[in-house]
Formats: sequence, structure tokens, C-alpha cells
Amino acid sequence: MDRRQQNGSIFGYYQSGIHIADIRFSDTGVWHRPTGWEAGEKLTSDFTQLLAGNTGYELPVNEFNDRLAEWNGLSWSTADVVFPPGGGHYQRHERIEGFIYGETEPKEAWVFAVRESAQPIDLVICENEVIAFVLTGRGDSVILVKSGWEDLTPLKLWEDPLLSQARYGIKHLGRHDVAMRDGVKLATEVWIPAGLQPGEKVPAILMRTPYGRMDAIFRRLPFVARGYALIMQDTRGREDSEGEWIPLVHERSDGDDTLTWIASQEWSDGAVGMLGGSYVGYVQWAAAASGNPHLKAIFSYVTVGTPYVDIPRKGGTILTGLSWIFMMAEKRRDVSALSRDDWSEVLKVRPIKEIPQKVLGKEIPFWTKWMEHPDGDDFWAQSDWKRHADQVKVPSFLVSGWYDDNGMGTSESWEVISKQLPDHAHMILGPWYHKANTTREIHHVPFGNNAIRYDLDVTQLRWFDRYLKGIENGIDHKPRVEYYMVGQNEWKTSPSWPPQDAVYTNFYLSSNGTANTSAGDGVLTTAVQPEQPTDSYVFDPQDAAPYLLDLSENENSVPENYSEVEKRTDILVYTSEPLEEEVVIAGEISAILYAASSARDTDWLVRLSDVDEEGNSIRLSDGIICARYRHSFSEPQLLEPDQIERYEIRMTKIANVFQKGHRIRVCVTSGAENFSFPNPNTGNDLATDTEFVVAQQTVYHDEQYPSHIRLPLLLKKD
Repeated sequence: MDRRQQNGSIFGYYQSGIHIADIRFSDTGVWHRPTGWEAGEKLTSDFTQLLAGNTGYELPVNEFNDRLAEWNGLSWSTADVVFPPGGGHYQRHERIEGFIYGETEPKEAWVFAVRESAQPIDLVICENEVIAFVLTGRGDSVILVKSGWEDLTPLKLWEDPLLSQARYGIKHLGRHDVAMRDGVKLATEVWIPAGLQPGEKVPAILMRTPYGRMDAIFRRLPFVARGYALIMQDTRGREDSEGEWIPLVHERSDGDDTLTWIASQEWSDGAVGMLGGSYVGYVQWAAAASGNPHLKAIFSYVTVGTPYVDIPRKGGTILTGLSWIFMMAEKRRDVSALSRDDWSEVLKVRPIKEIPQKVLGKEIPFWTKWMEHPDGDDFWAQSDWKRHADQVKVPSFLVSGWYDDNGMGTSESWEVISKQLPDHAHMILGPWYHKANTTREIHHVPFGNNAIRYDLDVTQLRWFDRYLKGIENGIDHKPRVEYYMVGQNEWKTSPSWPPQDAVYTNFYLSSNGTANTSAGDGVLTTAVQPEQPTDSYVFDPQDAAPYLLDLSENENSVPENYSEVEKRTDILVYTSEPLEEEVVIAGEISAILYAASSARDTDWLVRLSDVDEEGNSIRLSDGIICARYRHSFSEPQLLEPDQIERYEIRMTKIANVFQKGHRIRVCVTSGAENFSFPNPNTGNDLATDTEFVVAQQTVYHDEQYPSHIRLPLLLKKD
């Protein structure tokens, strides 16, 4: 009998290292057998057949069954790149050596990384046979592996004896309506390890979410099997929780009250860790800013930041995040609201304040409230957890990416925690967008096979083991910062961020007054030019330069090729000469712009890009500011027409190698259509204005007004 038919038909299905089920592939279809892990015991039930369609498993096991024969017939051992007839693009990636159960001689397996896929499922190949499938996410993973061959897959990472082992079943304590200090009750779901002895107490993992406390709960239950209580809570005004849904506003006090409630439960040992990404990241920092003593660790993915640095008022502009806003319009998230084919028309509706009524036929109360507060007043201050930064002293692990549209939130959080608790702050920055660790290409911009990591969920467990259970597992001694160098496609380490050896260097804008792309000879130089004619352009808010993104994707900070956009006459372009040797940068980016406008208010956007030999201009970083907030977000000051003003513009972070022969480019414009609503230039309330003014914009760059971008250069070591 063929060995593959005899031994290769049964695969173990693992969720973040927990054996969930057995899957059997056969000519008659796909069969499965749950392991009974939730009950803390091994089931002896028979296999039952899975129907086509929704199988209940995250991996497409029926598709695997259809393609196994094809995959196993290919010559993987002699190829570095494989294009199976049934589709797909696979590249040899990572070697794993291990043992098959019961055998004494080691085997060699190779991970073949999937390319050109929105959700890559990698294959593990041994002796020309598919022995495993690997899917990673933002803090979780799924591995389907041939029984007995687990040691030849990334499951090896879970074999660390210092990791909490899966020794418990799961006991669901159900829903609790937890009262906040003002009497509002929040729906809170609780699971604890089954079989706890009388008086035995455990630490807890808390996730507070506006997206539904039961959403994808299977990804979090493995914590319970490893000896943690799990608490999932609907934030105020969401799903089954009482109160009014106003994003960000109540999370500091509600987080504080919830932590205290957890610590008072009979099964709690008083130690709580928080986990989650995006909004579920923000609630962690808000809770940490309460100073609650029970919060002992946080693991923050792609966290939302404070209102005027991140969302929804980045740089004082009004961001066009309508896909998220429409999705969250009702108490329960409506993912279908993301997808529209008329976003360009929606974004033109005025006044901005009335977009929900005119497009959806209903008011979105939190949007109305946002629009009623045009400046950084006390309402917005409620969402600025950094006002209480002195209270934030919680061991923290941060994860984000260069193209994360909430990347500013991670920058803000790192600045606070690395100052407050530097010895207990770690960070990973990858070549990722908001859906971190899920793809190797973003909008046709490719990264290395190593862009996806297999260790994030292992790392987060190790973090909580260290700070909630006191296990000395060495995670404190790992490099504080790991970051991905784009262009070199390598992971780097540093004891700090920005890296200690980053030398901030000014690159000055320079031209003969002809940086407008109709002439295109604006340049970048490291020397200030004593006398320089100004550059100018006309900004029409009704024909603003586009920011390249797809609102339905709900990813608003992607790398894109701006070479065609830069041909517009309302964009100033400054480009270095072709580089004679590579230039490496890593750190936070910022720009100083000296500019004047004929209008009473306007916006300024500065973009950094990497231009290759073919002229492709790939966005690396950018930043935007609304002119009236150049001095203060709480005390706006309109412009005196044609008066020169200094603008300090915070841009997004990046680590990038500009290759020899490439060019460094900086663009200045006033429009970011699709990203933020174009400034009408009138000086009126941005939310209620229905008028537009065309503005004459002038940028200065001479000895008196040295406009420049600050780049963190990593100099070659002798």
C-alpha cells in the first residue's frame, strides 16, 4: 500500500498550539473528529463527514482534499519556485528539521511560502509530500499537520517547556452584566479553566471590544486551556451593553471599573492582562491610563491613537473613514456596509456633518457628536489617554506595521511606555498594514517571504506567562525592538526605537521655482540654499489630488505607486539625484514646511517615496496638517492670506533601504482625496461648510525659510 494512503490521510488541526480536531482526507470527502479539548479529555468518537461549504473550520479543508493529489505529484524537492497547475505561486522559504513520531532519524522539511495571496496558507513539504498547512493572523495561528509529523512544522515553537501547557478544560460562566460607576451595565462573558480546586485562583485575559464579545471566540479560548480566565466584554453602547456608543470617550473609566470587577471575582488572583488590536488596542492604553493596579500586562496590536494624532481628526483634518463609521452605525457591526461602489460620490456630499442622513437615510449619533466639536475641546480631551501618561506603568508589548493606518497610535504608545517603563517595553514593527502579519504583498508592492511571522501568538502567551504568572521565561532579555527593513527584506533588532544609531539628517527642498511637475526639477539636498525662488501651485478643493486607497478595503495607509499622481500640477515634487550608494533610514519621520496660502485655511500634506530606476514612486511615509491648527488643536488660528507660516508635520514611521540607483522623493500638496475631506479653504466650520475657495499655495525653501524633511539615517559602520 502507498505510504501516503496508509499514513497521510489523518491530519491534526491545531489552533494556537491546541489540538482541536483530527481531519481525515479521503476519496469520499473530508471527515473530522473533535478532540474534546474543551472538556479537558480526549474523545474517542468516530469520524463524521464534513459537508461542503461552511465546515466550521478556518482552513478550507475541502479544497485541500481536492488538491492533495495534485500537490503531492509535484517535484517540490528540486524546485525553489512552484506554480501548481491548479493555481498558486509557492517559494521555498524556511527549513525545519525534526522527527516523525516513533522514528529515530531526523527528517528535513521545507515551508513553501505562498505569494500573491491576500490570505496566504503556506505548505510544509517533506519528501515531496504536503505534510502541513500553516495560516497566521494578528495574534493567532492555525496549523493542519499530518499526525505524527508535528515536529516538522512551526508547532515546534509551542514545545518550549516554559510555556503554559494546555492542562485544563473550559468552563463557561456565561454572561455577567457588570455595572460601571455611573450605573451603566456592560455585557461581559466569562470563561475559566475547568477543574480548579477549591480556593485555586487564576490570572485573567481581558478583551473589551465594540465588535461583539463572541466574535471569533475560538481564537481566544486556548488561553483558558492554558490556565487563564478569559473575559470578553461589549464596550459601552455596543451589542448587549447599555449606554451610548461614543467611540473612545468612556474607555478609561469603563476599563478601570472592569479591571476592578475582575479582581473581585472568587476565581481571580487579581492579575489581569489585556489583549487585542485596533480599537481593542486603544482600550488597553485607556485602561492603563487609569492607573488601575490590577492591570499587569498588555499586548497591543495596531492600536488606535489619540484623536488629533491618529483618528478621527488627524492633524486637525476630518478623515474619510466612512467605511468603518457606516459599519458601526448600529449597535451590532455590519460588515456589509464596508463595500460600496459609490464612495467617490459619497465623499462629495456636503455638508460633511449630514453625510449619514443623505447617504444612509439616518443619523449616526456619534458622527453628529464628532461634528459638533470642531476643535480640540474637553469632549476630545476625554479620548486623549496621554493626558494621564504618568499613570501608564504596565509592561507592554506593541505590534504594528509601516502601513498600519493606525500606526500613529503605536508611535504614541511607544513614546509613553518606553519612557515610563523602558525595561518592560517591547515592540515588533513589520511590513504590514492594519491586518498585521497576514500578507506578503500590499497593493502589488512585494516583501520577503519572511514578512509573515509564525511566532506572534507564541510571543503573546510568553508575555502573559511572564507578567501574569511570574514565569521567568527570558522574554525580558529579548531585543526590545524588532523591525523589518523594507528594500533589504530583513528583520533587524534594536534596544530602542528609533534605533540608537539613527542620525537625524535634514533633507532640504530646493528648486529654481519650478518644482511643479510641469517642469519637474525640484531637488533634495542636505545643504540649505541661500536664495531660492518659491514654488507655487493652485489648490482646488473640488479637484484635490487623490490619496491612493480603496475605502471598501478599510485599509487607509497602503504603499502605492504615485508616479502618475505626481504629474498633477497641484503637487510639488522634489527628488534626489540617483543614489551612488544605498541610503538606509529607520525611525520616525517629520517635516518642517514654510508656506503661505491665499486662503484663510487650508491643508498641507508631505509624502516621502522611494523612486526606482523605472520611475515607480512607492509611498513610504506621509503626514498631514490643517493650517488653522498649526499652533494648537484646542485654539485654532486662521491664516492671514499670503503670510508665511511654519508647519511642523508629523509623518508615519518607516525602515527602508533606498537602493543604489534609486532616488529619494518628497512631495508637497494640499489634497488627500479618499483619505481626508479636502479643506474648503474658507476658514468656516469644516463640518458644516458647503462653500469652496480655490487657493494659491506657495512653499518657501531658502536660508530664511528652510523647508525640509527629517530622515533618520543609519550610517554605515566602519
